[in-house]
Parts: sequence; C-alpha cells; structure tokens
Amino acid sequence: MALWIQAQQLQGDALHQMQALYGQHFPIEVRHYFAQWIESQPWDAIDLEKQQEEFKAKRLLDSLIQELQRKAEHQMGEDGFLLKIKLSHYASQLKSTYDPCPMELVRCIKHILYTEQRLVQEASNVSTSGGGLMDGTPQKYQQINQVFEELRVMTQDTENDLRKLQHSQEYFIIQYQESLRIQAQLSSLSNLPPAERVQREASLQSRKATLEAWLTREANTLQEYRQDLAEKQQRTLALLRKQQTVIVDDELIQWKRRQQLAGNGGPSEGSLDILQSWCEKLADMIWQNRQQIRRVEHLTQQLPIPGPTEELLKDLNATVTDIISALVTSTFIIEKQPPQVKATIINEQQAKALLKNESTRNDSSGEILNNNCVMEYHQATGTLSAHFRNMSLKRIKRSDRRGAESVTEEKFTVLFESQFSVGGNELVFHVKTLSLPVVVIVHGSQDNNATATVLWDNAFSEPGRVPFAVPDKVSWPQLCEALNMKYKAEVQSDRGLSEENLVFLAQKAFSSSSSSPEEYRSMTMTWSQFNRESLPGRNFTFWQWFDGVIELMKKHLKAHWNDGAILGFLNKQQAQDMLLSKPNGTFLLRFSDSEIGGITIAWRMVWNLMPFTTKDFSIRSLADRISDLNHLLFLYPNQPKDEIFSRYCTPPNCTLPLTYCSSPLFYYDQVLHFTSPNPEQSPGNPAFIDHHTASPTVSQQNSFGIYPPIDPMLDAEGEFDLDETMDMARQVEEFLRQPSEPQWTGQQS
Repeated sequence: MALWIQAQQLQGDALHQMQALYGQHFPIEVRHYFAQWIESQPWDAIDLEKQQEEFKAKRLLDSLIQELQRKAEHQMGEDGFLLKIKLSHYASQLKSTYDPCPMELVRCIKHILYTEQRLVQEASNVSTSGGGLMDGTPQKYQQINQVFEELRVMTQDTENDLRKLQHSQEYFIIQYQESLRIQAQLSSLSNLPPAERVQREASLQSRKATLEAWLTREANTLQEYRQDLAEKQQRTLALLRKQQTVIVDDELIQWKRRQQLAGNGGPSEGSLDILQSWCEKLADMIWQNRQQIRRVEHLTQQLPIPGPTEELLKDLNATVTDIISALVTSTFIIEKQPPQVKATIINEQQAKALLKNESTRNDSSGEILNNNCVMEYHQATGTLSAHFRNMSLKRIKRSDRRGAESVTEEKFTVLFESQFSVGGNELVFHVKTLSLPVVVIVHGSQDNNATATVLWDNAFSEPGRVPFAVPDKVSWPQLCEALNMKYKAEVQSDRGLSEENLVFLAQKAFSSSSSSPEEYRSMTMTWSQFNRESLPGRNFTFWQWFDGVIELMKKHLKAHWNDGAILGFLNKQQAQDMLLSKPNGTFLLRFSDSEIGGITIAWRMVWNLMPFTTKDFSIRSLADRISDLNHLLFLYPNQPKDEIFSRYCTPPNCTLPLTYCSSPLFYYDQVLHFTSPNPEQSPGNPAFIDHHTASPTVSQQNSFGIYPPIDPMLDAEGEFDLDETMDMARQVEEFLRQPSEPQWTGQQS
C-alpha cells in the first residue's frame, strides 16, 4: 500500500500519467480500495510467456473478484450504498473482461505497478535537494527527462505562436475582404449623381488607402511570424533529433547488448517499459510538431505571401518525416528472441545486403512454417505484440563454407517484417529487424559446437557491427568473464568460477603448468583454440570439455556444487598433493581430464575411480554412489561425508530401478571378478584386488588382499583405461563399498 500512498502525492503531468493508467480495463477505485491486497500479490512470479502459468493468473483473478464481492457485502448504510453497487459492478466487469484471458490481468497490473513506481521515483528525484539522485537511478535518466520537459515547453511555445499566427492571419483575411468590398463600392459609384459620387469616392479612397497601408504592414508582420515560428520549430526538431539519438542510438543499443549477453547467462536485459515510455513521449512530441508544421503549411497555402518561409517549411516537413521514420524503424525490436509479425530466415550475406539497403530480391535461406502472425493490442500496456507459437523451420539452405568452418559455425538470422500506417495512411512504414544470430543444427550431437558459436558471438560482437562480424581472438580475461557468466547461468548458482578455477582452465587451454594468474592476463585465445583444435592428447576441444562439465552439473550435480562439495577444477597431481596430508578415507571430487562430462572420485590411497558421467547418474545419483563406498569417510578437507551427502541419498526403503542392476560400475545381482590361486604376481602382471569368495551379494562380508598398484594398470595420466581395466575398476569399487573394519583387519565378521 506504500506505493499507492506515494502515487496519490503526484502532481502535474505525473498525476495525469498515473490517472491515464486506469479506465474500464481496470478502475482506479479498485486500485484505491484494494491497494494493500494488490501490492502484496506475486504478480512478478508469473511469466507471461508461459501458457502453463495461466492457472496462477486465474487464481489471482478469482481472488480479486472475491475481495471485491466481500467488501461490497460489508457496505452498510446510506454512505455505503453507492460503493456497494460500484464494487459489485466492478467485480462483474473484471470477471467478464479477464476470465477468458487472465494473463492479461497480470500484464495490466504489472504495467500499472511498474509505471506508478517509475513516476514516484522520478518525482522523488526532482524533489531531492540539490538535484541529487536516489540510489541506483542513473543520472542520464534524469537528463533525458529534463530534455523531455524542455521539449514540452518548446512545443507548447510554438503551439501558442501558431495560434497567434492563425488569429492574426484570420484578421488579415477579414481586412483584406473589407478592402475588396471598398473596391467594389468604388466601382459602383458611376451610377450615382456627380455630387454624391465625389463625396462618396473621397471617403472610400481614404479608407482604401488606410486599409492597404495596414495590409502591407500586416503582411510583413505575418511573414515575420511565419519565419520566427519556422526557426523555433527548426530548433525544436534539432533537440528532438538529439534526444532520439540518445534514446535509440545509446539506451536502446545498450538494451540490445544486455539482451545479447543475457543469452550467455548475463543479467536480464531488463524491462522495456522505460524505453517504451521514452519512445512514446518522443513519438507524441514528433507528431505534435509535425501537425504544427502541416498547419503552418496550410496557412501558407491559404494566404500565400512571397518569402523564404516556403522553402524552410519544405525542409521542416522533410526533417520531421525523417525523424519519425527513424524512430519507427529503429524501435521495431524483438523483446523476446525471436517473435514478431512475419518471419524469414536469411544468411549472413543476405543480412549484410539488407542493412546496406541493397535489394535481396525476397531471398531467404530456408522455409519457415507458420511464419505470419497478427499483432495484438494490449490496452493495459499500450503495446502491440505478436507471438509465433507454432513457428518451425522446415528447410535450410546452407552457404559454401570457408576454410575450416564447420556447419555449426554458420550463422543465420530471423528477419521480422511488418507494414503499417500512421495518421490515416498519411505515412506508411515498412519496418524490419533482425534477431540475434542463430545456428541451425540437425542433430543433438551438434548442440555443443553450435552453442560455442552463439556464445562467442554474444560475448564479443561489437554494437552496430556488420552482420555478423566478431573478433577471431580475445583476451583471456574477456573469455573468463564469458565462461563464468555462462557457467553461473546454466548451473543456476551464485557460486561462479574462482580464480583458482580459472587458472586451471588457463592451464588446460594453453597447455601450461604455470599457476600464476598474472601470467595469463596478457594472453589471448583464438576461436580455433576455443573450439576447432583438439586439446593435446585428446579428441575434443577446450569448449567441448567445458560444456560437458556444464551439462553434467546442471543435470545432476547442481546442489552439490552449490554446497561446495565439488572442487571440480583440479588435475590429478593437485588432487594427489592435497590428499596425501589427509587421513585415510579422505576423498574429493574433480572433473575428469579424459572424459567429456565426467567426474571422478580421488581418495587417499590414492585412487582415481573411473569417471562417472550423465549416463551413470541417470541410473544412480552421486550421493548414493558415495554412500555405497564405505571406505570414503571424509570429504576434503575434513567433513564427514554423511553431513554433506546424506540428505540427497535415496531413502533405504525405496525400490531401486531395474536398470540399476546393469550399471557398469555398481551391481548387486552379479559381481564381475577375477581370482588367482597364487597371490604372488609374476613381473608385468597387473595388480588386482584378490577376491576369495564366490560372487557375493550386497549383504555378504568378504576378505580382500590389497596388492600395490602397478603403472601398467593406469593410463598415461593415472586413470583407469576403460576397455582394459573394467574388471579392475569394479573390484576397486566393490572393495570400497564393503564395511571398512573387517576389510582392514582381514577378519571375517
């Protein structure tokens, strides 16, 4: 209710703007009597783009109607009679208006609350002593609003001058008509007797001379009025163009840039409401000035007076038309990528030709189904919008690739077009705008490479670029910022990449062993290093490895990352150095170097288990797997594992899915093992865990003899080889899964 109390203190133009928010679509009386209820509801929690959230909007509509009906029922006495009738009427009216489309009620009230908040904030800024600003309010916003006030005064001034000119010209025409009447009277004197004719002629000639002298002076005065008015309008249009440049070429471009970075996981680009409000003010003032110029033209045609004003008016008319055309075409934008009106997919070369105003001969690079949509007007917000709910790409035509470029590096864009008129078909506009670049893929296996192309473009393209120019190399700090933004957004975490994490990534990206962050600050990374060239000794790129980590985290391990349970970005040597000083049973979790989207458990012995991937976690969760391994006791540095993972474990009485029995790393019905009658190994034979019993079930206790690991059992980096050592890996994990005390003492329970 605090907002409504402040809104009621608004004055002048701000008060008029606030009052204009209300009408039959939402009566101001409802806002007044139910202010506290309205301001306490979760309007922002409803995503207007998601139809599945319509039930939330319906619930709020029903609640509002119930509040209206309840208050109406409690109105008593003579004073409450009229209010009771009004509230009952409003309840029926709102139900009739919004019951078929409850999301429109949410849109309406969100717009009302946002606009009230903006008006209150602007009023507070103006009243702040010394012209200071409220915290978080950009100074530029105040400057823009001050210019709007100056434009309003200038436009009102020219309006007053125009009325003065019109009145003066009307009086001039009346006097001119009088001079014509005198001339007609002089012509008719020949029919009078001579004596009377001489007397009348002298009087009429005197009046005629006086009137003609006045008309001559007044004609010069009117010409000066016209000239002064045209020069004032010239100054107004110059300021309008300057203001439009600030809004369209600065603020709107910045919004589009924020929108682009939001595609990489950056902060939301923010609402368009402020920009829309500015553009509406611009359009209103441009149109007022255009109408003034047209009225001056009409006055000039009505009473032609030779002079320079006619040419000046032609220039003014051309200027104001150019300004309004630029506003309309520049502000035809895509708020949610990608919707609007008519859609066509075009390639990079066609986009370049379009921006150069070269004819594209209606070319396209594919066929889009359901690519036309009727725009809808939203009365509550004063906006037109179109939603392509069933648009799909049927066919794509690819260009010839350049050099090492792959299909996932080819960028397309969706061209949106519309045609409309203003001023009763006085001006017709054909507006076009382009979506952010898109990459067309035909299989899910191409997704990570396509994502790399889009991420690089969103992060490093310059505003106002030629489509779709982007630098081939960027500084390492720039790339770190983009990777951190993407990681936090995908994992939905406030815990981003630390400096140590970024050093690890730099070591991987540049095949370096340096642990100094400063050493990497001046380094650059090319697109080829990012996602064309494989990492040394691997069959995947730097981005493919990093994207695999993101996919693993967001699908299965998000909660563990947020808990700080996953260190992740460590190599084997770092893990070993960290664990050697810790007690037996200490373990940590790090991302696999050799497996895309893999995470491995490193523990004190020191073992590195074969990496778990998304496939493994779809069978059994990380928490359950760690719980199964009884020799894993402490999460690095010294946290008991149950404190960290137990709340994520499957309850003991839950039935395990059947697929769990076929998990490649955990098994209950069958245990793959190998034994040797003689524990002494011949040279060159691999080490193993000697299993002395038949295939056990989970409930059986077994004795194991542990033999030292020998290097041939490990791959080049110390991880188990998937094909050659599957049995060994299973034996290790089965060993870890058994109760710890009997296994260490060698005694049967």
